[in-house]
Amino acid sequence: MGIKVERADRIKNLPPYLFAAVDQKKLEALSRGVDVIDLGVGDPVEPTPRHIIDKLCEVAYDRANHRYPSYAGMMDFRAAIARWYEKKAGVKLDPETQVLALIGAKEGIGHTPFAFIDPGDIVLVPDPGYPVYRNCTLLAGGKPVPMPLLEENRFLPDLAAIDAHVGDKVKLMFLNYPNNPTGATATVEFFNEVVEFARSHNIIVCHDAPYLELVFGGYQAPSFLQAEGALEVGIEFYSFSKAYNMTGWRLGSAVGNEDVIAGLQRVKSNLDSGVFQAIQLAGIQALEGSQDCIARQNAIYQERRDILVEGLYGMGLQVEPPKATCYVWCRVPAGFSSAGFAAELIETIGVVVTPGSGFGENGEGYIRLSLTVETDRLKEAVRRMKTIKFDV
Repeated sequence: MGIKVERADRIKNLPPYLFAAVDQKKLEALSRGVDVIDLGVGDPVEPTPRHIIDKLCEVAYDRANHRYPSYAGMMDFRAAIARWYEKKAGVKLDPETQVLALIGAKEGIGHTPFAFIDPGDIVLVPDPGYPVYRNCTLLAGGKPVPMPLLEENRFLPDLAAIDAHVGDKVKLMFLNYPNNPTGATATVEFFNEVVEFARSHNIIVCHDAPYLELVFGGYQAPSFLQAEGALEVGIEFYSFSKAYNMTGWRLGSAVGNEDVIAGLQRVKSNLDSGVFQAIQLAGIQALEGSQDCIARQNAIYQERRDILVEGLYGMGLQVEPPKATCYVWCRVPAGFSSAGFAAELIETIGVVVTPGSGFGENGEGYIRLSLTVETDRLKEAVRRMKTIKFDV
């Protein structure tokens, strides 16, 4: 007889991971022979640009890159990140102390609470928001407290509404703009308010910025580090996944306050061995080679956004065309819950979307649709959606 396997309380307290539940619905439909169109997960269908792949192929043969990499990342890679931030945001960073290579931004986000959160400490998390913010807080023994992102506030948290007593007990805050799942954007002026809030309550700000480069119509998304004093209160996570279609490569960076970076590096050095050097060298090529690939990809997403938004409007649904990200955030029809409408779509027409409730209580009443499918498949999804009859 085998042993009784008892999971730790930290695992028992975790909700099912959002995209695992979406995947299960998708698998059930596929098992019935349904031609599924997946608008659920933001995984770019277009390949990584050729010049980046070519660089990886070149340096992968160098046996020097086959050894254990530095925990913090190659100095050449960290220096390239610093140059990119100076060019992008006018922010000067010390690559030695203020830049850290990550095995994808998710890894850095997930490890950060372990560096700063003791059992019972409060972490402010956006609601709706990327589920990892809440889940990594729970895993570290912290208490996630939601910051409602409401449509009437343009999906920005109302900092003044955060209870003062809670504010004084908060140790860390997660933010994410351009925002997943809502597609909302923030201004430098808002980030200035965040810096002042963080200073007044001694809070570490962790800004998740994987969509900085996914922008439309001439819009330029600001970095949190452009706010005055941002380097005194927090860090920013950057990812190569969306800008350069490198989701499977697992490459990102954390930049900002050197004490926060040092704490995160301390956790990383005990849990992983850093990023494969050949991938870091390809990352340098991505940052410093031609950026035409980003403009081309954004043009594709903008075309798909317009097709999807026009289709949703035609169905009588409420939707705001996003200025950034690869997502569209849409209200569900009257009489449906988020999960109920998502289930209706997958079960009746084979279209997978993500229920807003999976991103938090304030995501109820919405669905998130991804633009990361072929344009013809997106058009087919819109055609199918228009066949559903409901009251609006």
